[in-house]
Order: sequence, then structure tokens, then C-alpha cells
Amino acid sequence: MNERRRLFEQLEGLGGSRTVILGIGNTLKGDDAVGPLVCEGLAGKVCAEVIDAGAVPENYIQSIIRKNPQTLLIVDAIDFGAAAGTINVFRPDQLGSAAISTHTLSPRLFVDMIKRDIEVDVYFIGIQPAQTELGLALSSPVEQALQQVIHTLAEVFPASA
Repeated sequence: MNERRRLFEQLEGLGGSRTVILGIGNTLKGDDAVGPLVCEGLAGKVCAEVIDAGAVPENYIQSIIRKNPQTLLIVDAIDFGAAAGTINVFRPDQLGSAAISTHTLSPRLFVDMIKRDIEVDVYFIGIQPAQTELGLALSSPVEQALQQVIHTLAEVFPASA
């Protein structure tokens, strides 16, 4: 629960903003599925716009620009050298060689393409994967992190009553 409290404290100030939550990942590659699974878990539970971009976030750049959010939260499996299931919030400038996304388009380039057209605060919610091999299921530590992220985002961006 300590991890969830820390995540909430990092995100709680964003609650009143127009927000897009973008999940990135490949559901066939073990822990890489965490982004899309967060989106699935948030369905109907948040006031933010939720987009499951799958493994091709670049296909959603124009859609995000048209929505013109104040905040863009990107949920992805990111290898930042921590224990499996560790959750960390990154700003785009913190994603360097130490944090590696499992996708072909660099996270920084993705953000730069969006920021060329709109002013938006961007945060990455990175979950440290245990494994991302094709055909594997979600690992237990990442499943626990997934539930923490869903509950925290539902708390920060509650659906209208």
C-alpha cells in the first residue's frame, strides 16, 4: 500500500485537469501488456479520457492533439532497473538511456511530436517488467502494480456521479 500512497501523492494535483490516460503495450508479450490492461481496468471508473494505444502509440498522436488535454499520462512497461512491479512516475526529460520502453518509437520522440502542436504536461507511469517475451502471462509483481495503478487513477480522476 505504501507504493500506492506514493503514486497518489505524485499524481493527486492533476485531478482537476483535462486528462488523457494513454496505455501502451503489447498484450501478447507478458508484462508489456500492462498499459492496455490499465486502460481496460479504468473503463467507466474515471473522468479522464482513456486510450488503449496498444503497441502503436504513434497512431494516436493526432487524436491526442485534437483532444487538447492539459495533462497526458502514459502508462507503459518501462525498464528502469528496479525490482519487478515497481511503479515510478517520470517526466519525459527523465527518460534517457536508463529507462527503456519496449516499443520502437522512442517515448521522447512521441512526446515531442505531440508538444509541437499543443501545450501539455506529460507524465509516464512506468511499471518495471519482469519479462516481456512473446506468449508469457503477466507476472505476479506486475499484476499487483497494475491493480495499484488502476485504483490510484480511479481515486485521482473519479468518474462523475
